[in-house]
Amino acid sequence: MENTGVRLWEILDKMLYAIFVRFLHLKFLEKRWDGFMQFVKFGVVGVTNTVISYTLNVLVLFACAKLHIFERYDYILGNTIAFLLSVLWSFYWNSRYVFGLEEGEKRSPWKALLKTYISYGFTGIILSNILSYVWIRVFGISKYLAPLINLVVSIPVNFLMNKLWAFKGEKNGGLKRASNE
Repeated sequence: MENTGVRLWEILDKMLYAIFVRFLHLKFLEKRWDGFMQFVKFGVVGVTNTVISYTLNVLVLFACAKLHIFERYDYILGNTIAFLLSVLWSFYWNSRYVFGLEEGEKRSPWKALLKTYISYGFTGIILSNILSYVWIRVFGISKYLAPLINLVVSIPVNFLMNKLWAFKGEKNGGLKRASNE
């Protein structure tokens, strides 16, 4: 499975490079290719995460309606359950294929998982519930559509939080030395 996953990313990398740099002549991407591909990989993981999260969210909404429980705030319960399970999914794939470590870096998986939950907690619970309340209660948008609209805000915020904080590797036991040059 590991080799298959790596090969799939390599194929995607080569295909996109051929399209964007060679065919479309977007030379500015050539120097930033690794960062661009990291965002693409995060996006691919994010798409699968979104499908899982949305499916779980809708299943909770249907279950609440069928069982006649939490009907007024079923969207909050749906967001919460979808969050808890989909973050595990994202953490696994992001830690394996998106946010790798450079030579000499280390990362505590438990610390990264906690930071991932905090990052996704902010975007997936706090921000998503605030936005859902606004979309549903203020603008009258369907509670089935609101989670999709939330993605426009939450995806870029989540990428930055994961890249710059949750999956940031540590050098020399977490201490960075100042350069004398």
